[in-house]
Amino acid sequence: MDPSSAGTRSDENVVDLLSHLTSQSAHLAQQQVNLVQAEMRESVSDIQKSIASLLGAAVFGISGLGVTLMGIAYLIGDAIGDRDLATLLVGIATLIIAAILYAVARGKMKDTHLKPERTIDTVERTPDAARGELTHSGATR
Repeated sequence: MDPSSAGTRSDENVVDLLSHLTSQSAHLAQQQVNLVQAEMRESVSDIQKSIASLLGAAVFGISGLGVTLMGIAYLIGDAIGDRDLATLLVGIATLIIAAILYAVARGKMKDTHLKPERTIDTVERTPDAARGELTHSGATR
């Protein structure tokens, strides 16, 4: 065997290995991007539901304020003989209901997570996986 040809073969093997490593790295990067996209879609869906709840609270608050002040305030005002006080009491009660609905919707909004936690976890574990440490806790088998 010619010594000069052995050097060429090992160079080709290194080139093939580097090419394979580059290909695998690109594939891993694409998988990470796909994971981030999936997590963001999930978070956006949660935000949409929270916004719908907030809008429901706003619609109910505005509608309730108007209708309640017009209808019930007149009825209570006639019953107690003081329409101004009745209007104030009904308005306050309606605003309390709206505040409760807003608080519930705000709580739902706080429960949404925009941070791609699974992706961050995977990226943090990638160097360990490259070394062959495939367990989640970082301990080797």
